Amino acid sequence: MTTPDRYAVIGNPVAHSRSPSIHAAFAAATGQQISYERVLAPLDGFAATLQAFASSGARGCNVTVPFKFEAFQACPRRTERAVLAGAANTLRLDADGWLADNTDGIGLMRDIQINAQVPLQGTRVLLLGAGGAAAGVLGPLLDTLPAEVVVANRTLERAEALVASHQALAASHGVRLSAATLAEPGAAFDVVLNASASSLGGGDIPVPASVLRPGSLALDLMYGASARPFIAWAEAAGAQGRDGLGMLVEQAAEAFAVWRGVLPATAGVLAQLRAEVDGVATA
Repeated sequence: MTTPDRYAVIGNPVAHSRSPSIHAAFAAATGQQISYERVLAPLDGFAATLQAFASSGARGCNVTVPFKFEAFQACPRRTERAVLAGAANTLRLDADGWLADNTDGIGLMRDIQINAQVPLQGTRVLLLGAGGAAAGVLGPLLDTLPAEVVVANRTLERAEALVASHQALAASHGVRLSAATLAEPGAAFDVVLNASASSLGGGDIPVPASVLRPGSLALDLMYGASARPFIAWAEAAGAQGRDGLGMLVEQAAEAFAVWRGVLPATAGVLAQLRAEVDGVATA
């Protein structure tokens, strides 16, 4: 029998990750021979962990918090979308070394526009956070041609830096792009995307309810128990709350395509995962 190609998700924490089951389902559906595991990296040891994983015969990996910026820096070759984000969540090991890519943004856009059936062209979007998650989604978000995107962050300087790195792309698409603080982000957005660390850390909702309007889409990039306070807050304001489970599956599908050259169908995997997540008390 042929030895399966080896893949993993590297992060800290990582025990909760559902990526192994997602990629196992993709492999079964597409006839690809792979193995996929979880790898816990010390907070100060990502580079060493990645090197050890490469030496074990690995073909690629996903990277999750808090290592997406380090993953980008560790790779000698980078895709355009990884360069724009300055962060990577998908790495592929080729004969000439690691290739860094970022599938977060395209995964989120597919979930919003295909799964949730919310078109983004011409909308006003508020993006909360300016870290690796926000950096990964901003470029693909601009590509959907919203009318305006405001990046709001606790530290204004970080939001301004993220905006500056994407300003040329925004201008080429005719999208108004600006930075704001979480205290004064603006009001009545069509879409609010929570890419901040508030849900991950169990913190309070980082913005006032005035950022929403009835019927807005409010999506937290986290899923399960971590996202429930944000969803409840959004629905109490008359908005449509959504978690990041669809993004998780869609970005995984794109990563699978980067590795294997085939884009798997996602509907069945997402439905199964949704049933599992909604049926348990914690993510």
